[in-house]
Amino acid sequence: MTRILASEFLTVLDPDSFIRWDTPPKYGEIDQEYADALTRANSKAEFDESIITGEGLINGSPIAVIVFDFTFMGGSLGAVASTRIMQAVHRATKQKLPLLVSPASGGARMQEDNRATVMMLTITSAVQRHRHANLPFIVYLRDPTMGGAMATVGSLGHITFAQPGASIGFLGPRVVGVITGSKLPDGVQQAENLAEHGIVDRVMPFEQLRNEMVKIVRILAPATPGGYIETPKPTQKLNLLETIEVTRDPTRPGSFELMEELGDGVVKLSGAPGATVAIARIHGRACVLIAQDRRHTLTTQALRLARHGASLACELALPLVSIVDTPGAELSQAAEEQGMVGSIARTIATLVDAPLPSVTIILGQGVGAGALAMLPGNLVYAAETAWLSALPFEGASAILYNDADHAAEILERQGVLARSLVEMKLIDGLIAETDNFLQNVLATISNALSELETNPERAGREARFARFEELAQPNL
Repeated sequence: MTRILASEFLTVLDPDSFIRWDTPPKYGEIDQEYADALTRANSKAEFDESIITGEGLINGSPIAVIVFDFTFMGGSLGAVASTRIMQAVHRATKQKLPLLVSPASGGARMQEDNRATVMMLTITSAVQRHRHANLPFIVYLRDPTMGGAMATVGSLGHITFAQPGASIGFLGPRVVGVITGSKLPDGVQQAENLAEHGIVDRVMPFEQLRNEMVKIVRILAPATPGGYIETPKPTQKLNLLETIEVTRDPTRPGSFELMEELGDGVVKLSGAPGATVAIARIHGRACVLIAQDRRHTLTTQALRLARHGASLACELALPLVSIVDTPGAELSQAAEEQGMVGSIARTIATLVDAPLPSVTIILGQGVGAGALAMLPGNLVYAAETAWLSALPFEGASAILYNDADHAAEILERQGVLARSLVEMKLIDGLIAETDNFLQNVLATISNALSELETNPERAGREARFARFEELAQPNL
């Protein structure tokens, strides 16, 4: 694999825009063997230490940058390198700059004493200050990223991309073999495997990173929303069985098509069977999207992603938009053993408790607790042929009659169709399914976010608590 040099990585910035922040390194009293190693490193490396920091522009927008130089002692983290990272993160926080960090490192520098190891905590402390300031922290993992680099900045990004084929992990395979006496299976520490398991958001060739960063900067720019967008009135009058058939039609637009409708206004992050997390700009306003995918049942990994999306929205101070469209949670031994029920409960709790404006769209099928997990919103709308039920279509009949023959009459009585949800005041309105259906959805989201911004008393945790507690009023 071709390693990406630090100087090459800096080309992600606008030409001639990089301004370096670093001062000459001061190592204090060190032994001669280490001094000789530093001299050799300086003669071969691109830069004067393993860390290069500074600021530049991406498409004209300022951003702070921290880049590891693997040619300097394997990009290792010593006291000077850790101090540079800490100072750069603090400066970025003070200047209110987003951060782009690109590790390539074997880990901690073994020639230094334990102070260098514990100093990695100073890196995490600085990063947390930056995150608490609601500033974006974006990571591009280069080959290799191991040990202390991955245990600090490499794992703390709001958005984490990785170089194709990059070796990423806790300890390198040679060290693991010496310590444990056994070898890790091939591919375990490869970027593609980690993306599949949700450790990184996406594997991306370096050549695509600049374009993706331009999109991210554009999406997260200050809001420039327009006014209220008129949408058509719903007209569909389908019965229950017709509605079920429509929402199960494979050609019906789902969350994937909704994101495609946004074009360059969306950046997909993590994905798992049943869900996707993305940042998006909808009619001039940034948000975090957590979207179910009805092509798959909802997995515990998908629910973890939904919670991650809610946390991301909180840390970036963005509204949260959840798209409900699921045939239900996975029903299997694996799902039970992975704690599906507890995962649903934690996801509901996370979304109910999130201290931010939130909008929910029931796009099609809303089956069972899998749908309920992502339903909490300050404002909730449904496509006019959407539906919401406690169980899959045949489930209630199986419970009451031990067959599937009574499914339609039970669901009709329960009021699962979107128009019944409005009548019961469980949702706030319907979305017309015209030829411009997806544009109607996006306009509804935009109008809802505008309403929550204009009426902050309707947004956030306390408003959500009150909304759901009102459901109990008829029984008090």
